[in-house]
Amino acid sequence: MKFNIHGNKLEVTDAIKSYIEEKIGKLNKYFDNPDEIVANIVIRVKGIDQIVEVTIPAKKIILRAEDSNKDLYSAIDLVSEKLERQIIKNKTRMKNKVNKELIIDFNINFEEEAETEDKNVVKRKRIEMKPMSEEEAILQMNLLDHEFFIFKSDITGKINVLYKRKDGYYGIIETN
Repeated sequence: MKFNIHGNKLEVTDAIKSYIEEKIGKLNKYFDNPDEIVANIVIRVKGIDQIVEVTIPAKKIILRAEDSNKDLYSAIDLVSEKLERQIIKNKTRMKNKVNKELIIDFNINFEEEAETEDKNVVKRKRIEMKPMSEEEAILQMNLLDHEFFIFKSDITGKINVLYKRKDGYYGIIETN
C-alpha cells in the first residue's frame, strides 16, 4: 500500500510516518493488489485532540475512518482498528456475487472543498455518481461508516438517499 500522509497544523515526523505505515499497512492482507492502493491520511489537531482521518479510495468503494485521541499514536491505533472492523463486518456483502467487482481495483475520484463562504455550511463534498444497486449502496455506506448515502439507482437512473434506521434496517428516499 502506498501512503499519502499530510499534517494539518502538525508536522509529520519520520517516526509518525513509519508508525502509520506499519499500522495501516496491516490492511494489505485484505486487498488483492495492495501495491496499487493509495491510502490518504490526514492528521490534524483540534484543541488537545489529535485527529487521524484515513481514506482509501477504490474502484467503486471508498474505505474511510476517522478517530481522535489526546495521544496521536492511540488515535492511529483506533482508526486502524476501525477500518479493519469495517472490512470484516462487511465481508459477507463483499463476497456477494453482485458486489465482487466492487472490491477488485481502486480508483474513485473524490474531491473535497475545505472552506466555503457560507457560515452555515461547514463542509462541502463533491462525489462522482455512478449507477449502483441498493445492495452496493448499503455496502458503500457501511464501508464509509456513514448514517446515510446518496446514490444513483442502476434501475431507475434517479438519485436516491439510503439511510440507516434506528431499528437497524435501512430506508431509501427516492426522487421523482
